[in-house]
Amino acid sequence: MALSDSAVSELLDAFRAGDGVDLVRESVRLVLQELIEVEAAQVIGAGRYQRTPERVTERNGTRPRELMTKAGTVELAIPKLRAGSFFPSVLEARRRIDQALYAVIMEAWVNGVSTRNVDDLVVALGGTGISKSEVSRICAGLDEEVGRFRTRRLDATSYPYVFLDATYLHVRGGGLVTSKAVVVATGVTADGRREILGLDVGDSEDEVFWRKFLTHLKSRGLAGVRLVISDQHAGLVAAIARSFQGAGHQRCRVHFARNLLAMVPKNQMDMVAALFRTIFAQPDAETVAACWEQVRDQLAARIPKIGPYMDEAKTEVLAFAAFPRAHWRKIWSTNPLERLNKEIKRRARVVGIFPNEASVIRLVGMILTDTNDEWTIDERRYLSEGSMALLTKPGDNQAVAAITGSDL
Repeated sequence: MALSDSAVSELLDAFRAGDGVDLVRESVRLVLQELIEVEAAQVIGAGRYQRTPERVTERNGTRPRELMTKAGTVELAIPKLRAGSFFPSVLEARRRIDQALYAVIMEAWVNGVSTRNVDDLVVALGGTGISKSEVSRICAGLDEEVGRFRTRRLDATSYPYVFLDATYLHVRGGGLVTSKAVVVATGVTADGRREILGLDVGDSEDEVFWRKFLTHLKSRGLAGVRLVISDQHAGLVAAIARSFQGAGHQRCRVHFARNLLAMVPKNQMDMVAALFRTIFAQPDAETVAACWEQVRDQLAARIPKIGPYMDEAKTEVLAFAAFPRAHWRKIWSTNPLERLNKEIKRRARVVGIFPNEASVIRLVGMILTDTNDEWTIDERRYLSEGSMALLTKPGDNQAVAAITGSDL
């Protein structure tokens, strides 16, 4: 595809001007914008200011759209049409999340539960004339897709590692705005790939809610779990004990470190943090355990209450050490899942207050569906296939923080 004269002229001006302009990013923006213009002309049946018998509608301005690229964030102008709709195929990969966000925003607006930010977005999106029936139709289509994703079978492979975490979003219900727990499970397959396993929304992270969630995952075929990685929330730990007896439990080292530092005077925090990190720099399980004891003794000599705290947590915080050394950095904390939660929070910030739980599932479900698709086609595995084979080698079954009913 050749660039139009106007695009070439704009690109040449950018190169001549320089003056701190990111020329690579500007080049990317111009090429993408030209692709959008060409596709819009095909849909309309005519280019800008052209009169042709094939024209089926007219332009009606543009709407801005930011797109993250490897060259940086670029701002594109998406043509709006007087009749019909247009969305460029070059942006199609991100469209499902946008549709879900649009649906949540419109649902909030038509039900009169939106915030000022949502009202502004409705105007910007041209949705002030949308009806409740139209919103319901859009939501139904999205709910069907998210439903298929949430109920798909998981028995095609085993999942040696499972990560569990929760984040909180504001949801309106019964005339009140409350904070709801959005729980997400991810897993690492037997060949080292990551998958989104499930999500749900509940009033709190109590044991009953977590057990229901985990039981549903197992009913869909989740099996082969060797280690569950999570924080130390009491309800979650109890639910894991009931649902995955015999599996190991890795207490997130990052969460534990935060709790440990909360027990330390401010002027000693840097020293304690540095000392604690040395535990995880050791080459094998034996030296990890020995280093833990050394650090425990040094800290307890200064702050006695740290001693019993570290004694109680040792088995679960060091559970990772019973698994292949190549996996340690990827399984000793919930950081990978927390990065996903940050993306959920970033998207949810646009809405502010969700109109109901179904709208939370709709938006978060689309975010997770999109993420899962990206993981599926990613050439890089989360853990190498060769290192995953070490899990089945004889002699690799060292004692871990096995969860049994007696731990309840």
